Amino acid sequence: MITFDPGALAARLSELDSAMESPGFWEDQRAAAKVAAERARTQKKIETFEQLQADSGELDFMLEQAAEDPAWRDELDGALERLGREIGMLQEQALFTGEYDSGPAVVGVHAGAGGTDSQDWAQMLLRMYERWADGRGYKVELLEQTPGEEAGLKSATFTLTGENAYGIMQAEKGVHRLVRLSPFDSAHRRHTSFAQVEIAPLAEDDIDVEIDDDDLRVDTYRSQGAGGQHVNKTDSAVRLTHIPTGVAVVCQQERSQHKNRAQAWDMLRARLYDIELKKREEKAAADNAAKTDIGWGHQIRSYVLQPYQMVKDLRTGVTSSAPSDVLDGDLDPFMAAVLAQRAFGGGPDAVEDVE
Repeated sequence: MITFDPGALAARLSELDSAMESPGFWEDQRAAAKVAAERARTQKKIETFEQLQADSGELDFMLEQAAEDPAWRDELDGALERLGREIGMLQEQALFTGEYDSGPAVVGVHAGAGGTDSQDWAQMLLRMYERWADGRGYKVELLEQTPGEEAGLKSATFTLTGENAYGIMQAEKGVHRLVRLSPFDSAHRRHTSFAQVEIAPLAEDDIDVEIDDDDLRVDTYRSQGAGGQHVNKTDSAVRLTHIPTGVAVVCQQERSQHKNRAQAWDMLRARLYDIELKKREEKAAADNAAKTDIGWGHQIRSYVLQPYQMVKDLRTGVTSSAPSDVLDGDLDPFMAAVLAQRAFGGGPDAVEDVE
Protein backbone atom coordinates (compact mmCIF):
# COMPACT_ATOMS: atom_id res chain seq x y z
CA MET A 1 0.00 0.00 0.00
CA ILE A 2 1.23 3.51 -0.82
CA THR A 3 1.40 5.81 2.21
CA PHE A 4 2.63 9.29 2.96
CA ASP A 5 5.96 8.81 4.77
CA PRO A 6 7.37 12.05 6.28
CA GLY A 7 10.43 10.18 7.54
CA ALA A 8 11.31 8.99 4.04
CA LEU A 9 10.72 12.50 2.70
CA ALA A 10 13.09 13.98 5.28
CA ALA A 11 15.74 11.42 4.35
CA ARG A 12 15.30 12.20 0.66
CA LEU A 13 15.56 15.94 1.35
CA SER A 14 18.87 15.32 3.12
CA GLU A 15 20.14 13.34 0.12
CA LEU A 16 19.16 16.12 -2.26
CA ASP A 17 20.79 18.75 -0.08
CA SER A 18 24.01 16.75 -0.05
CA ALA A 19 23.89 16.40 -3.83
CA MET A 20 23.38 20.14 -4.30
CA GLU A 21 26.32 20.91 -2.02
CA SER A 22 28.70 18.59 -3.86
CA PRO A 23 31.50 20.14 -6.00
CA GLY A 24 30.62 20.58 -9.66
CA PHE A 25 26.90 20.15 -9.05
CA TRP A 26 25.94 23.02 -11.36
CA GLU A 27 28.24 21.97 -14.19
CA ASP A 28 25.41 19.90 -15.68
CA GLN A 29 22.68 22.54 -15.72
CA ARG A 30 19.90 20.19 -16.85
CA ALA A 31 20.60 17.52 -14.23
CA ALA A 32 21.02 20.19 -11.55
CA ALA A 33 17.67 21.75 -12.43
CA LYS A 34 15.96 18.36 -12.02
CA VAL A 35 17.49 17.85 -8.58
CA ALA A 36 16.56 21.40 -7.53
CA ALA A 37 12.98 20.91 -8.70
CA GLU A 38 12.67 17.62 -6.79
CA ARG A 39 14.10 19.30 -3.68
CA ALA A 40 11.50 22.08 -3.93
CA ARG A 41 8.67 19.54 -4.26
CA THR A 42 9.98 17.47 -1.34
CA GLN A 43 10.40 20.53 0.87
CA LYS A 44 6.85 21.65 0.05
CA LYS A 45 5.44 18.25 1.05
CA ILE A 46 7.28 18.34 4.37
CA GLU A 47 6.12 21.89 5.10
CA THR A 48 2.53 20.94 4.27
CA PHE A 49 2.72 17.97 6.63
CA GLU A 50 4.16 20.11 9.43
CA GLN A 51 1.43 22.71 8.92
CA LEU A 52 -1.21 19.98 9.11
CA GLN A 53 0.27 18.79 12.39
CA ALA A 54 0.06 22.33 13.77
CA ASP A 55 -3.51 22.78 12.54
CA SER A 56 -4.62 19.48 14.04
CA GLY A 57 -3.15 20.56 17.38
CA GLU A 58 -5.39 23.62 17.39
CA LEU A 59 -8.46 21.40 17.02
CA ASP A 60 -8.22 20.26 20.66
CA PHE A 61 -8.65 23.85 21.81
CA MET A 62 -11.51 24.44 19.38
CA LEU A 63 -13.27 21.27 20.56
CA GLU A 64 -13.11 22.48 24.15
CA GLN A 65 -14.49 25.88 23.18
CA ALA A 66 -17.26 24.39 21.04
CA ALA A 67 -18.38 22.19 23.94
CA GLU A 68 -19.00 25.31 26.02
CA ASP A 69 -19.94 27.88 23.38
CA PRO A 70 -22.11 26.91 20.34
CA ALA A 71 -20.70 29.94 18.46
CA TRP A 72 -17.45 27.98 18.05
CA ARG A 73 -19.13 25.08 16.27
CA ASP A 74 -19.25 26.72 12.84
CA GLU A 75 -15.58 27.61 13.08
CA LEU A 76 -14.78 24.04 14.17
CA ASP A 77 -16.74 22.61 11.25
CA GLY A 78 -14.88 24.88 8.83
CA ALA A 79 -11.51 23.91 10.30
CA LEU A 80 -12.34 20.20 10.04
CA GLU A 81 -13.40 20.62 6.42
CA ARG A 82 -10.18 22.47 5.54
CA LEU A 83 -8.07 19.89 7.33
CA GLY A 84 -9.82 17.05 5.51
CA ARG A 85 -9.20 18.74 2.17
CA GLU A 86 -5.53 19.32 2.92
CA ILE A 87 -5.03 15.74 4.11
CA GLY A 88 -6.67 14.50 0.92
CA MET A 89 -4.28 16.58 -1.18
CA LEU A 90 -1.31 15.26 0.81
CA GLN A 91 -2.49 11.68 0.29
CA GLU A 92 -2.84 12.43 -3.42
CA GLN A 93 0.84 13.39 -3.52
CA ALA A 94 1.78 9.88 -2.40
CA LEU A 95 0.13 8.37 -5.48
CA PHE A 96 2.68 9.85 -7.88
CA THR A 97 5.84 7.79 -7.81
CA GLY A 98 6.52 7.45 -11.55
CA GLU A 99 9.57 9.16 -12.99
CA TYR A 100 7.51 11.67 -14.98
CA ASP A 101 4.34 11.86 -12.84
CA SER A 102 5.32 15.22 -11.39
CA GLY A 103 5.99 16.81 -14.77
CA PRO A 104 3.89 18.31 -17.56
CA ALA A 105 1.75 16.31 -19.98
CA VAL A 106 0.86 16.42 -23.66
CA VAL A 107 -2.89 15.82 -24.04
CA GLY A 108 -4.63 14.94 -27.29
CA VAL A 109 -8.41 14.90 -27.83
CA HIS A 110 -9.70 13.12 -30.94
CA ALA A 111 -13.25 12.84 -32.27
CA GLY A 112 -14.44 9.30 -32.96
CA ALA A 113 -17.55 7.57 -34.18
CA GLY A 114 -20.54 9.91 -34.45
CA GLY A 115 -19.69 12.46 -37.15
CA THR A 116 -20.40 16.10 -36.35
CA ASP A 117 -21.77 15.16 -32.93
CA SER A 118 -18.46 13.55 -31.99
CA GLN A 119 -16.51 16.53 -33.28
CA ASP A 120 -18.67 18.78 -31.10
CA TRP A 121 -18.10 16.36 -28.22
CA ALA A 122 -14.32 16.63 -28.70
CA GLN A 123 -14.60 20.40 -28.36
CA MET A 124 -16.72 19.99 -25.22
CA LEU A 125 -14.02 17.74 -23.70
CA LEU A 126 -11.34 20.29 -24.53
CA ARG A 127 -13.38 22.98 -22.76
CA MET A 128 -13.93 20.63 -19.77
CA TYR A 129 -10.20 20.10 -19.32
CA GLU A 130 -9.48 23.80 -19.70
CA ARG A 131 -12.03 24.57 -16.96
CA TRP A 132 -10.62 21.83 -14.71
CA ALA A 133 -7.04 23.03 -15.24
CA ASP A 134 -8.02 26.62 -14.48
CA GLY A 135 -9.61 25.52 -11.21
CA ARG A 136 -6.41 23.76 -10.13
CA GLY A 137 -4.15 26.60 -11.21
CA TYR A 138 -2.64 24.59 -14.08
CA LYS A 139 -1.49 26.13 -17.34
CA VAL A 140 -2.93 24.97 -20.67
CA GLU A 141 -1.13 25.78 -23.91
CA LEU A 142 -3.01 24.83 -27.06
CA LEU A 143 -0.61 23.45 -29.65
CA GLU A 144 -2.96 22.30 -32.40
CA GLN A 145 -6.63 22.14 -33.25
CA THR A 146 -8.21 20.82 -36.42
CA PRO A 147 -11.75 22.13 -36.96
CA GLY A 148 -14.60 19.80 -37.89
CA GLU A 149 -16.39 20.15 -41.21
CA GLU A 150 -19.54 21.69 -39.67
CA ALA A 151 -18.75 22.24 -36.00
CA GLY A 152 -16.46 21.19 -33.21
CA LEU A 153 -12.99 19.72 -33.59
CA LYS A 154 -11.55 16.68 -35.29
CA SER A 155 -8.62 16.88 -32.89
CA ALA A 156 -6.81 19.17 -30.48
CA THR A 157 -3.49 18.90 -28.66
CA PHE A 158 -2.36 20.89 -25.65
CA THR A 159 0.31 20.86 -23.00
CA LEU A 160 -0.72 20.78 -19.35
CA THR A 161 1.72 22.23 -16.85
CA GLY A 162 1.32 22.06 -13.08
CA GLU A 163 2.22 19.90 -10.10
CA ASN A 164 1.76 16.21 -10.97
CA ALA A 165 0.05 17.15 -14.24
CA TYR A 166 1.08 13.97 -16.08
CA GLY A 167 0.35 11.71 -13.12
CA ILE A 168 -3.15 13.12 -12.62
CA MET A 169 -4.14 13.25 -16.29
CA GLN A 170 -3.41 9.56 -16.77
CA ALA A 171 -6.79 8.99 -15.14
CA GLU A 172 -8.44 10.52 -18.22
CA LYS A 173 -6.73 8.38 -20.84
CA GLY A 174 -9.27 6.46 -22.92
CA VAL A 175 -12.56 6.78 -24.77
CA HIS A 176 -15.29 9.09 -23.44
CA ARG A 177 -18.95 8.56 -24.44
CA LEU A 178 -21.67 11.21 -24.66
CA VAL A 179 -25.43 10.57 -24.91
CA ARG A 180 -27.70 13.54 -25.68
CA LEU A 181 -30.35 14.98 -27.97
CA SER A 182 -28.33 16.01 -31.00
CA PRO A 183 -28.32 19.74 -31.80
CA PHE A 184 -27.27 18.76 -35.34
CA ASP A 185 -30.22 16.42 -36.00
CA SER A 186 -33.25 18.20 -37.49
CA ALA A 187 -35.45 15.59 -35.81
CA HIS A 188 -33.67 16.26 -32.50
CA ARG A 189 -33.10 12.58 -31.86
CA ARG A 190 -30.93 10.98 -29.19
CA HIS A 191 -27.34 10.39 -30.38
CA THR A 192 -24.29 8.67 -28.92
CA SER A 193 -20.88 10.21 -29.59
CA PHE A 194 -17.33 9.18 -28.77
CA ALA A 195 -13.99 10.95 -28.35
CA GLN A 196 -10.60 9.67 -27.29
CA VAL A 197 -8.16 11.30 -24.87
CA GLU A 198 -4.45 10.48 -25.19
CA ILE A 199 -1.83 11.38 -22.58
CA ALA A 200 1.96 11.42 -22.83
CA PRO A 201 4.69 12.95 -20.68
CA LEU A 202 6.19 16.10 -22.15
CA ALA A 203 9.52 14.74 -23.31
CA GLU A 204 12.60 16.62 -22.15
CA ASP A 205 15.75 16.94 -24.21
CA ASP A 206 17.59 14.26 -22.27
CA ILE A 207 15.00 11.52 -22.81
CA ASP A 208 16.56 8.84 -24.95
CA VAL A 209 14.20 8.71 -27.93
CA GLU A 210 16.10 8.07 -31.14
CA ILE A 211 14.49 9.37 -34.32
CA ASP A 212 16.26 8.70 -37.58
CA ASP A 213 15.92 11.52 -40.11
CA ASP A 214 15.08 8.92 -42.77
CA ASP A 215 12.09 7.81 -40.67
CA LEU A 216 10.66 11.31 -40.48
CA ARG A 217 8.37 13.08 -42.96
CA VAL A 218 7.97 16.84 -42.60
CA ASP A 219 5.00 18.64 -44.17
CA THR A 220 4.27 22.36 -44.03
CA TYR A 221 1.01 24.04 -44.89
CA ARG A 222 -1.13 27.06 -44.08
CA SER A 223 -2.70 27.21 -40.65
CA GLN A 224 -6.42 26.47 -40.54
CA GLY A 225 -7.35 28.39 -37.43
CA ALA A 226 -7.88 32.06 -36.72
CA GLY A 227 -4.89 34.30 -37.17
CA GLY A 228 -5.59 37.03 -39.68
CA GLN A 229 -3.82 37.52 -42.97
CA HIS A 230 -0.61 35.85 -41.80
CA VAL A 231 -2.04 32.35 -41.65
CA ASN A 232 -3.58 32.77 -45.10
CA LYS A 233 -0.28 33.67 -46.77
CA THR A 234 2.42 31.71 -44.92
CA ASP A 235 2.99 27.96 -44.71
CA SER A 236 3.67 28.16 -40.98
CA ALA A 237 1.90 24.99 -39.79
CA VAL A 238 4.10 21.89 -39.42
CA ARG A 239 3.19 18.21 -39.45
CA LEU A 240 5.79 15.61 -38.44
CA THR A 241 5.12 11.95 -39.24
CA HIS A 242 7.19 9.12 -37.80
CA ILE A 243 6.93 6.62 -40.65
CA PRO A 244 7.75 3.35 -38.77
CA THR A 245 5.01 3.87 -36.17
CA GLY A 246 2.60 6.08 -38.11
CA VAL A 247 2.57 8.60 -35.26
CA ALA A 248 1.84 12.09 -36.60
CA VAL A 249 1.74 15.41 -34.78
CA VAL A 250 0.70 18.87 -35.93
CA CYS A 251 1.50 22.31 -34.54
CA GLN A 252 0.07 25.51 -36.02
CA GLN A 253 -0.29 27.88 -33.09
CA GLU A 254 2.79 30.02 -33.69
CA ARG A 255 3.32 32.45 -36.57
CA SER A 256 6.85 31.14 -37.01
CA GLN A 257 7.33 27.85 -38.84
CA HIS A 258 10.55 27.39 -36.85
CA LYS A 259 8.67 27.63 -33.51
CA ASN A 260 5.91 25.31 -34.73
CA ARG A 261 8.51 22.78 -35.84
CA ALA A 262 10.26 22.91 -32.46
CA GLN A 263 6.98 22.34 -30.60
CA ALA A 264 5.95 19.58 -33.01
CA TRP A 265 9.30 17.91 -32.40
CA ASP A 266 8.68 17.92 -28.62
CA MET A 267 5.18 16.52 -29.18
CA LEU A 268 6.50 13.73 -31.40
CA ARG A 269 9.19 12.76 -28.94
CA ALA A 270 6.59 12.70 -26.16
CA ARG A 271 4.33 10.39 -28.17
CA LEU A 272 7.19 8.06 -29.07
CA TYR A 273 8.39 8.01 -25.49
CA ASP A 274 4.90 7.09 -24.34
CA ILE A 275 5.02 4.14 -26.73
CA GLU A 276 8.34 3.08 -25.24
CA LEU A 277 6.82 3.26 -21.75
CA LYS A 278 4.01 0.97 -22.85
CA LYS A 279 6.49 -1.50 -24.28
CA ARG A 280 8.11 -1.78 -20.88
CA GLU A 281 4.85 -2.01 -18.99
CA GLU A 282 2.98 -4.37 -21.29
CA LYS A 283 4.52 -7.75 -22.02
CA ALA A 284 5.41 -8.33 -25.63
CA ALA A 285 2.64 -6.07 -26.97
CA ALA A 286 2.98 -6.01 -30.75
CA ASP A 287 0.55 -3.18 -31.28
CA ASN A 288 1.82 -0.56 -28.85
CA ALA A 289 1.39 2.27 -31.34
CA ALA A 290 -2.12 1.27 -32.43
CA LYS A 291 -4.98 3.39 -31.18
CA THR A 292 -7.99 2.01 -29.39
CA ASP A 293 -11.14 2.02 -31.48
CA ILE A 294 -12.99 5.20 -30.57
CA GLY A 295 -16.39 3.61 -30.26
CA TRP A 296 -18.60 1.08 -28.47
CA GLY A 297 -16.99 -1.32 -26.01
CA HIS A 298 -13.94 0.84 -25.28
CA GLN A 299 -15.38 3.72 -23.25
CA ILE A 300 -13.99 4.48 -19.79
CA ARG A 301 -16.69 6.99 -18.84
CA SER A 302 -20.21 7.80 -20.02
CA TYR A 303 -21.84 11.23 -19.88
CA VAL A 304 -25.63 10.97 -20.22
CA LEU A 305 -27.64 14.18 -20.72
CA GLN A 306 -30.88 12.61 -21.99
CA PRO A 307 -33.33 11.15 -20.90
CA TYR A 308 -31.74 11.52 -17.43
CA GLN A 309 -28.64 13.23 -16.05
CA MET A 310 -25.64 11.11 -15.06
CA VAL A 311 -21.91 10.73 -15.49
CA LYS A 312 -20.52 7.29 -14.68
CA ASP A 313 -16.94 6.01 -14.67
CA LEU A 314 -16.85 2.42 -15.86
CA ARG A 315 -13.57 1.60 -14.09
CA THR A 316 -14.47 2.68 -10.56
CA GLY A 317 -18.26 3.01 -10.56
CA VAL A 318 -18.06 6.65 -9.39
CA THR A 319 -21.10 8.61 -10.57
CA SER A 320 -22.38 12.17 -10.63
CA SER A 321 -25.97 13.32 -11.13
CA ALA A 322 -24.74 16.77 -12.22
CA PRO A 323 -23.20 16.41 -15.71
CA SER A 324 -23.17 20.20 -16.14
CA ASP A 325 -20.79 20.48 -13.17
CA VAL A 326 -18.55 17.73 -14.55
CA LEU A 327 -18.44 19.37 -17.98
CA ASP A 328 -17.52 22.61 -16.21
CA GLY A 329 -14.44 20.91 -14.79
CA ASP A 330 -15.58 19.06 -11.65
CA LEU A 331 -13.39 16.04 -12.41
CA ASP A 332 -11.42 15.56 -9.19
CA PRO A 333 -13.69 12.85 -7.67
CA PHE A 334 -13.41 10.74 -10.84
CA MET A 335 -9.65 11.24 -11.14
CA ALA A 336 -9.00 10.53 -7.46
CA ALA A 337 -10.94 7.26 -7.58
CA VAL A 338 -9.09 6.02 -10.67
CA LEU A 339 -5.67 6.95 -9.29
CA ALA A 340 -6.43 5.34 -5.91
CA GLN A 341 -7.62 2.17 -7.64
CA ARG A 342 -4.39 1.97 -9.63
CA ALA A 343 -2.25 2.63 -6.57
CA PHE A 344 -4.01 0.47 -3.99
CA GLY A 345 -5.87 -2.06 -6.16
CA GLY A 346 -9.37 -3.19 -5.38
CA GLY A 347 -12.44 -1.60 -6.89
CA PRO A 348 -15.41 -3.26 -8.60
CA ASP A 349 -14.85 -6.31 -10.79
CA ALA A 350 -17.17 -4.91 -13.44
CA VAL A 351 -19.24 -1.77 -13.80
CA GLU A 352 -22.37 -1.78 -15.92
CA ASP A 353 -22.59 1.10 -18.39
CA VAL A 354 -25.55 3.45 -18.40
CA GLU A 355 -28.01 3.42 -21.28
